[in-house]
Amino acid sequence: MEIVLITGMSGSGKSVALHALEDAGFYCVDNLPPELLLPFVELEKQHKVHRLAIAMDVRSATSLPLVPQQLDVLRDQGVVVKLLFLDSATDTLVRRYSETRRKHPLSQYEPTNAQRDERRALIDAIELERELLAALREQAHVIDSSIIRPSQLQGYVKALISAPDGQLTLVFESFAFKRGVPSDADYVFDVRMLPNPHYEPELKQLTGRDQPVIEFLQAQEEVALMQHHIAHFLENWLDVLARDHRSYVTVAIGCTGGQHRSVYLVEQLAKRFKDQWVTLKRHREIDAI
Repeated sequence: MEIVLITGMSGSGKSVALHALEDAGFYCVDNLPPELLLPFVELEKQHKVHRLAIAMDVRSATSLPLVPQQLDVLRDQGVVVKLLFLDSATDTLVRRYSETRRKHPLSQYEPTNAQRDERRALIDAIELERELLAALREQAHVIDSSIIRPSQLQGYVKALISAPDGQLTLVFESFAFKRGVPSDADYVFDVRMLPNPHYEPELKQLTGRDQPVIEFLQAQEEVALMQHHIAHFLENWLDVLARDHRSYVTVAIGCTGGQHRSVYLVEQLAKRFKDQWVTLKRHREIDAI
C-alpha cells in the first residue's frame, strides 16, 4: 500500500493537491481525524485499496501529535508513506481569506466591517497554526503555494508522488528574487551577479532552456564556476542528508527574473545529478506562463 498524507496551512491548497491525487488514481479522504488513521488504513487494506491520499489539518490540532508515531507504525508494516506539507506566506493566506470571507478554523472572530481587528485576529490564528503544525512540517516535503497557480501545484504533487520510493529525491527549482524566495527551499543560491542574457536583445524573450541562451551562458567563465561550486557543495552533502533519512532536498536557484540564469543552472544541475539521485525540476516563473 502507498499512502500520501497531505497537511499544511489552511488556505494553502490542500484541496487542490487532493484533487491531483484523485486524478492520479488515489482513493482520497479529507480531514480524517488522526485517531482514525490506523483503523482506516486497516479497513482499506481489507478492501484491497492500494493507493490512499489523506488530508489532515489543524481542525484536529489536539490529536496531530499522534501522527508521526502512527506513520512509523505504518512504515514498519511495509506501507510506503509520503508526507506533503503545503505552505504559503502569511500575507497570501490573509488575502485569500479576505477574498473568500471564510473563517479560519482557529480564528475567534466573526466577519465584520472592522477590517483592522479582523486582519489582526486572522494573522494571530495563522501564526498559531504554524506553531501547531511545526513538527509535521519538519518531517514533510514542503511545497510553497504562495505565488503558483493551482495547475502548477497539481503538477508538482503528481511529479513528487511519481518519484521512486526509498531514496532521496533532489528537487531543483528556479525562481525570481523579485517575487520572493520560495519557503520550501532547503538551500538557496543567488546567481544575480552572473552575466544576464536579459540585456541581449536577441535573448531577452527566450529562457534558459533555449539553445541561444544556453550557448551564451556556457561561454561565461563565471557561470561555469558557479555551476561547479553548487555541484561540489551538493556532492559533499547529499550522502550525509540521505543517511539522515531525508526524503526530499529542494535546491532553489534565483536570479532577477527567473527566466534565464536560474533556469539554465537548474537544467544543467538536474542533468548532472540525475544518474545519482531521483531528480525533479521546477521553474516557478516560466511554468506559470
